[in-house]
Amino acid sequence: MLTAVKNQLRVCALSVKYNMMREMLNKVTFLTNILFMVLNNATFLVQWMILFRLKEDIGGYTMDEIMLLWGLTASSYGLSHILFAKAFSLSDLIINGKLDSYLVMPKNVLLSVITSSTSTSALGDLLYGLIIICFFCFSIQRFFLFLLFTVTGAVIITSFAVLMGSLSFWFIRAEMFGQQMLDSMINFSTYPDGIFKGTVKFMLYLVIPVGMSVYQPIHLMVHFQIGRMLAVLGYTVLLAAAAVFVFYRGLKRYSSSSLMSART
Repeated sequence: MLTAVKNQLRVCALSVKYNMMREMLNKVTFLTNILFMVLNNATFLVQWMILFRLKEDIGGYTMDEIMLLWGLTASSYGLSHILFAKAFSLSDLIINGKLDSYLVMPKNVLLSVITSSTSTSALGDLLYGLIIICFFCFSIQRFFLFLLFTVTGAVIITSFAVLMGSLSFWFIRAEMFGQQMLDSMINFSTYPDGIFKGTVKFMLYLVIPVGMSVYQPIHLMVHFQIGRMLAVLGYTVLLAAAAVFVFYRGLKRYSSSSLMSART
């Protein structure tokens, strides 16, 4: 059992490695994509600097906490797209019968699919998050918590993408709904949770998993509580398990396409 898991993880690591090497063939484009993504993220902080000149806090957040919010969101999003970029186009694979080439491979189907491509610009997101924590909000405890929550955030984002993508096994045009939900998750995660009330805040914790991917980790980096940290870790495991279950349940309904394609 342990040997099988070890071999599977090794295959996934090699897949990510070769995807990255392929992206690095054109070094100028590779580095330019990373640089411009860092700059793109940085420009959004200008609006917050202007707002904080008008008010001391927004939704209970100070400027330092907004920096953490943007840094954690960017790094979690970046890590998920570096390792599991294909999870975000799962609907297309299902609808167009492109899972065929993965089904005949002697390894875990879901991991084979989601690790089969990577995003170059996502490296810029990850780098941006690390710059934020190292140069603007640094402390030893906060740094290690930031790394931990970058991983949990990436797992939550990826799991949510798999859940939304897997809806295409059952529903026609589910990809539009899934994409809107993913876009909503990213958009909401760049604003402090204190500005949301009532039904919206309820949805951000129980429907769109922004609360456990970003908001609770931010609160923990400011005021650490072991109970809340265990809640985030438990939620991450449960959502990942739910994503795996729903994908494989839907896979039983999958009908392959008449278009045969080989994965090289």
